[in-house]
Formats: sequence, C-alpha cells, structure tokens
Amino acid sequence: MAVRVPNSGEIYRSGERLPVRDPWIEHLAYLMDGAIPIGRWSIGLDPLLGLIPGIGDLLGALISMVIVMRAVQAGVPRIAIARMMANITVDTLIGSIPLLGDAFDFAFKANLKNLRIYEQSLNNPRASAARSWGFFLILFLIAAGALAAIALGVLALIRKAS
Repeated sequence: MAVRVPNSGEIYRSGERLPVRDPWIEHLAYLMDGAIPIGRWSIGLDPLLGLIPGIGDLLGALISMVIVMRAVQAGVPRIAIARMMANITVDTLIGSIPLLGDAFDFAFKANLKNLRIYEQSLNNPRASAARSWGFFLILFLIAAGALAAIALGVLALIRKAS
C-alpha cells in the first residue's frame, strides 16, 4: 500500500520512498511516442520501428515492456498493469496490420498512455484502479456485444437457409 506524504511530492510504501515521477521512463515514453515534432503532431521511434517488416512491432512492444516492468517494481496495482499490457497488445496487434497498422501506430501512443497510468497509480492508487476496472468493464461489454452480434447474424443466416 503506497502512502502519499502531503506537500512533499513523495510516496512511501513499506518504508521505501517511491518517485512520484520517473524521469527515465518519462524520457523513454517521449522517445518512443513523441520525440519528432511534425507540425502540430509528433511521432516517436515506435511507429518508425513498426515500418520494419517482420520484427518492427515486436521490437516496439519489447521496449514498451520496460515501462511496464518499472511500474511493477514501483508497486503499481495489478489492474493498472493489466491495462498497460492491454495498451501494448492493441498497439502491437493492430500495428502489425500492413498499411492500416502503420497509420494506427502514428496515432496510438501506448507508451505515453502507459506513463500516464503509471503516474496516476502512484499519485492516486484508488482512482487509478477504478479507472482501470472501468476500462476492462467497457472492453468486456464491447467484446460481449460483438460476440452477440455475430451469434445473432449466424442464427439469422441459418434460419434464412432453412
């Protein structure tokens, strides 16, 4: 259980001081998702790595895992870690689709999202956990709705065929 000390900018867990901000992973997330400004937008190394056929998206995912490992070390709640992993999974799976995935990689900034989840989890663990549970609830409802729509479509095709 992490405890924030008011007005000090420090968080303590079991006598261990945790950083509210982690400059190293902030820099890594920025490098991967926003280091190259292009007009109003910015891109990082992640979408550029994704352009390498075969291994580019895998390399990006492995580098993204460093932020998740750092969050685990800092004691971020498991539900927030699961949400961070879901961001990396979405980025990697959709990013691996030719052309469409490359465009998606330029827009979906999983590392910056994960950095935000990491910092929110250290600053306010309960609110972060509630947001993460809400995320998975919405994800479950969308998946259940999609499966129900597919099942109803199949049933309609079977009825029409008979």
